[in-house]
Amino acid sequence: MDEKQRYAEGLKVRREVLGDAHVDRSLNALTEFNGEFQEMITRHAWGDIWTRPGLPRHTRSLITIAMLIGMNRSEELKLHLRAAASNGVTRAEIKEVLMQSAIYCGIPAANATFHLAESVWDELGVESRQQDPT
Repeated sequence: MDEKQRYAEGLKVRREVLGDAHVDRSLNALTEFNGEFQEMITRHAWGDIWTRPGLPRHTRSLITIAMLIGMNRSEELKLHLRAAASNGVTRAEIKEVLMQSAIYCGIPAANATFHLAESVWDELGVESRQQDPT
């Protein structure tokens, strides 16, 4: 793949995972200062990594959520919690990632993410207080 193809494929995957609204906001906010960075993210994160055949997007979502918990990157985590459903990730699976993160990333990080996930689901109109079937 050349750089233009990698960008085009990355943009396609980025839209599929994060949604058109988010990607459009990012592209509409391009400046001389951040433009190269946004192009790099699209080419490398989405065009190089998220398109690799070795892991399904479902697994990539779970891994990304776990890493963002460990890095304490709540804004990016919020974005990926929203996007996880488009990759087939269930709330029960996210709960398991949060439980494991409590051990490997710390109780405060997992606790904050439980609250963040509930707020994201409430914003999306998904009842976060309902009983999990698992």
